[in-house]
Amino acid sequence: MGRVLRIGTRDSQLAAWQATTVQNLLKHAGIASELVYMKSEGDIDIVTPLYELGVLGIFTKTLDAALLNNRIDIAVHSMKDVPTQLAKGIQQAAVLERASSKDIFVYKSEKDLEALGYDGKEWNKLAPTNRNNQQQYIIATGSVRRIAQWIYRYPGHIVENLRGNVNTRLRKLEEHHWNGAIFAAAGLERINLRPPQSVDLDWMLPAPAQGAIMIVCREGDEGAFEACYPLNHEPSAICTKIERDFLRALYGGCSTPISALARIENEQVILKGNVVSPDGKQKLEIEKQFPVNLASTMGVQAGNELLDKGGTAIVDMIRKNGLPGNENH
Repeated sequence: MGRVLRIGTRDSQLAAWQATTVQNLLKHAGIASELVYMKSEGDIDIVTPLYELGVLGIFTKTLDAALLNNRIDIAVHSMKDVPTQLAKGIQQAAVLERASSKDIFVYKSEKDLEALGYDGKEWNKLAPTNRNNQQQYIIATGSVRRIAQWIYRYPGHIVENLRGNVNTRLRKLEEHHWNGAIFAAAGLERINLRPPQSVDLDWMLPAPAQGAIMIVCREGDEGAFEACYPLNHEPSAICTKIERDFLRALYGGCSTPISALARIENEQVILKGNVVSPDGKQKLEIEKQFPVNLASTMGVQAGNELLDKGGTAIVDMIRKNGLPGNENH
């Protein structure tokens, strides 16, 4: 391929790491490329809570426009930030092998961590009576999904808004009075910023496609597609598609209190999903298992099943609150 691929990326440290990773993989395959840096709406406004911005694809729209205007040839995204319905004229070219899908809690005090029910090895299961008698605790996150799951588990706690790239949010955590903040493990680990004072939130189900990197290109650009498709990691692509199908079946927005995680074990796909009311008072969960060769519609089936079990009322509540936006890392 004689063409030099133009790789569009946001200019944060994490986004640059992701784009450079793709660039290196292409170089290894003998394909030349260059990085083109851009700022998204979500990067410019780092104060307003994402759910108040009310814009689907707030971290991807700028790159989408650049692709469609032929200013770049491919774009690299954190897959969980990509709307479940790609913009017209854009197609998925590859999903890289997924990193950790977990959320983590970055804390300030070991004592505070113990108060949350973590004994140094695992999180205790909290009975409802215990949840209702908790000390006041202040945590920070800009994700409505994380807020809803946290308040469901700890209804007496206060959650404050935290926006910005991962570097900015770690700095804000140090400067503010918060007891801790929630991040995606992959976002911090990829750029070696995960603090020692952090633990995996094993009880918190992640955003659909969390930890995965997606490459997109223009429809009809066979050269760009054929250059990127060999980078596709099939198990990661299968699992993230199922999770995003689950999200789309329930609602479709990226910043909603809807979570899903699919994994492949012994030729079986195991899917866990949930939807939590924005106020954290209601949660519906589902778990399904299908053979890999029969799992193509698994996400849609699970989403529809959860709607039939009472999820419709929660989704209506989400729509009423006007929450579509995008996740933070």
